[in-house]
Amino acid sequence: MFPLGTVLLPGEPLSLQIFEPRYVALVRDCLDGSREPEFGVVLIERGSEVGGGDVRTDVGVLAQITDVTELPGDRFRLRCLGTERLRVQQWLPDDPYPRAETSVWPDEPGADDTALLEDLRERATRLHDLTTRLALRSGIRHPPPSATLDQLPTDPTTRSYTLAAALPISLTDRQTALTAPDPHTRLTHLSTALDDAIAMVEFRLQ
Repeated sequence: MFPLGTVLLPGEPLSLQIFEPRYVALVRDCLDGSREPEFGVVLIERGSEVGGGDVRTDVGVLAQITDVTELPGDRFRLRCLGTERLRVQQWLPDDPYPRAETSVWPDEPGADDTALLEDLRERATRLHDLTTRLALRSGIRHPPPSATLDQLPTDPTTRSYTLAAALPISLTDRQTALTAPDPHTRLTHLSTALDDAIAMVEFRLQ
């Protein structure tokens, strides 16, 4: 397991610089040919990525190692891809690195999300318009680009994770999206997150 100060979502890329001895050991074990080259990633709720003693969430994502570069000084540069969502059943002793018993946690079917998807697009457009106004008022010449919400995947689960990765939401909202039981519930959480962000930007524009 690799606790991080970020939320990895299924389908998202992840780049890592590995230098801490315990994670160097993890990478070497992942690449020894006796197992799939993957590890679990969970969010650190409290604490630091370095040194241990952190408090971790119990829902994360499998990260498949897609490219590895070994660097001088017993370090690695990894490129990974989030694949399946997992649930931690039990944390084990961190020896020699964080370990846990986990199980894959697939989405439930959920209700039809067509109407929610259209509402989400409208909210994302409004948030981008407001953010652009705020940026221009603050003297920022190049406002952040809008989220790309066209040509989304047809599979509801994949589509909902793609949206969660593309939208400008907080770590807490990303974790809430990850733990949603189905795509419809995930889009509902994303809509609420955008409403909160819209309200905050509107307040700053007043």
